[in-house]
Amino acid sequence: MEKLFKFRENGTNPRTEVIAGVTTFMTMAYIIALNPNILAGGQEQSLWNGVFLATCIASALAMFVMGFLANKPFALAPGLGLNSFFAVVSTNIAAIIGCSYLEAYQAALCIIFVEGIVFMVLSIFNVREKIVEAIPLGIRLGISPAIGMLLLKVGLTTSIYGAEGSWNPLQDFFSALTPGLARDSVLAGGGSWGELCLIVITLFIGLFAIIVLAQRGIKAAVILGMLIACAVYWICEAVFMGVNPFAGLAGASFVPAFGDMAQTTLFKLNFHDFFQIGWFTGVTLIITFCIIDMFDTIGTLVGTASRANMLDEEGKMPQMKEAMISDAIGTVAGSVTGTSTVTTFVESSSGVAAGGRTGLTAITTGILFLACIFIAPVAAIIPSAATGSALLYVGFLMIGGLKKVDFDDICQLVPVAIMLIVMPFTGSIGHGIGLGMICYTVIKIFTGKAKEVSILTYIISIIFAIKFFLVV
Repeated sequence: MEKLFKFRENGTNPRTEVIAGVTTFMTMAYIIALNPNILAGGQEQSLWNGVFLATCIASALAMFVMGFLANKPFALAPGLGLNSFFAVVSTNIAAIIGCSYLEAYQAALCIIFVEGIVFMVLSIFNVREKIVEAIPLGIRLGISPAIGMLLLKVGLTTSIYGAEGSWNPLQDFFSALTPGLARDSVLAGGGSWGELCLIVITLFIGLFAIIVLAQRGIKAAVILGMLIACAVYWICEAVFMGVNPFAGLAGASFVPAFGDMAQTTLFKLNFHDFFQIGWFTGVTLIITFCIIDMFDTIGTLVGTASRANMLDEEGKMPQMKEAMISDAIGTVAGSVTGTSTVTTFVESSSGVAAGGRTGLTAITTGILFLACIFIAPVAAIIPSAATGSALLYVGFLMIGGLKKVDFDDICQLVPVAIMLIVMPFTGSIGHGIGLGMICYTVIKIFTGKAKEVSILTYIISIIFAIKFFLVV
């Protein structure tokens, strides 16, 4: 294992890597149930089952490639935002050509398949790596703090995962305490005041537990803090709300529905219906998916690697090519098994914060994803408030990367400030990088420093401008 993962060279050990992998899994386990809810919500159960299995299998395969090929601790799964966009595209295809949602879904999988092939070619020929190098150093330094802001937003809005009610916990909690504002109106979206209080309490108990444990030098601080948060949530549910947190396990099925997957999603690329939407629409959709996924992946890799001190003095990450190939293989695997674009997850930062530095972290997370094929109900009982605690902690750590930014240089200050605002508000790393690149280029041009901007940086900025104003 030492020869394969180079533990000593990376200043880690197998135990730390396994704990980091479990930590990453716990912070992103929500995607296992959320992805099929988004892609197959309201459709037949067989499609839900197919997407569920595809999510576990494609994610695990991508993480195994990441671990063995790139030896990086980054986890991959169907990306949030991209899956919602995919569901909208599937619905639109059904309306355009007058077919069922399942047939349109299978047609939309062709987009993901082509995207994955394109990424594979670009990665093999180092084009994606060149794109990373074209991102100005100041922007690369600002990606990690901007992702930190995104993690804070996600951690504070645990309902974004659909686990407890339909709240923004902190916003609704303090709104309900505001004099003159009817508490019933705040809770109109569902749930109870007691449940809302429990979410907020769990969130901060988990956060402070992680901070205290980390300050005491305990390497497993993140996962232990999450377990403490889980215990608090489950005990309070049982004692104060009369709810058995494990009741769902009694009637849950632990038998994988491989038959449903074979009927609905496995190798069901529907090119016949895909060609009926028209070449212009098809090409536009493929390009849109490529742009969003490419820069989401680049941003996550650079930002998380920066947090783990994996970047060299020029802001480059070793084995970037292999990491990109892992992403491409995951996307192709996702298309043929039946899910949307597989991309590097920002929640990988939690594993890095727990000490993960090698591919064993990713492999551990991948094994747990495969295990969820058989134990999915167990993963489903992890309260999102507990995962939110870990994301808040990691977000705070990543914001510390701002100290590397030269705030006296307006060409760094403005793009980084833009990313700090755009990423949490839009929920897209790619959009944040895109606007940052455009701002950087415009400032350089109008301050008489146009020659300092590389040709590829101009091209990327123009592509993003076209995407924002003509394609969206």
